[in-house]
Amino acid sequence: MSRHKIHRSHRIGWLRASVLGANDGIVSTASLIIGVASAQILHADILIAGSAGLVAGAMSMAAGEYVSVSSQSDTEKADLEIEKDSLKNDFEFELKELANIYEKRGLDSNLAQQVAQQLMAYDALGAHARDELGLAANAKARPIQAALFSAVTFTIGAGLPLLVAWNIPGTQLIPAVAVSSLLFLATLGGLAARAGGASIVIGALRVTFWGALAMGLTATVGRLFGVAV
Repeated sequence: MSRHKIHRSHRIGWLRASVLGANDGIVSTASLIIGVASAQILHADILIAGSAGLVAGAMSMAAGEYVSVSSQSDTEKADLEIEKDSLKNDFEFELKELANIYEKRGLDSNLAQQVAQQLMAYDALGAHARDELGLAANAKARPIQAALFSAVTFTIGAGLPLLVAWNIPGTQLIPAVAVSSLLFLATLGGLAARAGGASIVIGALRVTFWGALAMGLTATVGRLFGVAV
């Protein structure tokens, strides 16, 4: 009896944007709060700084993701237009080019030619997009999706350390935000790794390490200069 295999590559687009947004939200906001608190700033000012960081960060993530993924999408579209033009004006060259690709992957010359002919008869542009340009349908650039996922997950991620800072003022604020944020990051890394089919432990440790480093450096700056970072 055959087993049903679960592939996860179709999740690449939204998973990358979501993990990046949530991770950046937790790390940047927790670091901001810790840095400001280390400079002996009033609790109300710490919350204002954290809230401003949340709003600015969410908008920055959305804009950055939209612009960067749009650039990727524009490049993909430009390459497809080049292929369309070449298929229209030099079909035989494109057929030979595709057959050569299959030969390099291990098919003999005759079989590679037959495969290229059949695939191009079915969907010439799709065959070249996939096998010549490496543009997989499940990895297609989606700017709006990336922007929305990044902004939403950044807001959620940033809201976690901000909520902790809101409820725990005084001398306990810095250790509470630091410890809780590291737990949030470990959870995020584990969930992201699970969604992507990777090691949960490695995913959690990887994200937690960089988060701890960022918060530690920001706290050091706050203590040294005694100003909001």
